[in-house]
Amino acid sequence: MSLVLDSAAQDLLFREARTANSFSDEPVTEEQVQAIYDLVKFGPTAFNGTPLRITLVRSPEARERLVKHMAEGNQAKTAAAPLVAILSADNEFHEELPRLLPHFPPAKDMFFSERPVREQSALVNAALQAAYFIVGVRAAGLAAGPMTGADLAGIQKEFLDADHTPIMVVNIGKPGEAAWFDRSPRLSFDEVITTV
Repeated sequence: MSLVLDSAAQDLLFREARTANSFSDEPVTEEQVQAIYDLVKFGPTAFNGTPLRITLVRSPEARERLVKHMAEGNQAKTAAAPLVAILSADNEFHEELPRLLPHFPPAKDMFFSERPVREQSALVNAALQAAYFIVGVRAAGLAAGPMTGADLAGIQKEFLDADHTPIMVVNIGKPGEAAWFDRSPRLSFDEVITTV
């Protein structure tokens, strides 16, 4: 085997992991979320900018407000999940760059003075961080149900502000009854990899 990660960890993070569609009633604690973030915050991003912002939806009132913005097929599972996270991109992430990139303080103004450039970088890098977050949820022994089937503009208006662009909603918890659909096919190595 060419991978250093043992087979059980590979299964946990990738081969056996799937998008969960139902969850048990077991709560997801703040300590679990803290452990997930403390692991995934080390994933690389451009300029060490960390535009991902996570809004945890815990209260019944907030959950009700969120569910109405989810696509019909995502509403029941979002209402029932132990924890739901709104993942968004902070379009003003560059304000943190002097602290996050101390060896190159001019990066903030040199590369990110224009809003469209920031928005593009925030979206790409927050999506990258969202993928790390999903793997981190799996590493915590939990299941993730990431969804983009939602009125994201409505979610932004309901929970965020103009400087934060929602990119997905993730249901989090221990898998429940019939949590998994059958594994869908994936493209093969030869269909994806090109060597030049």
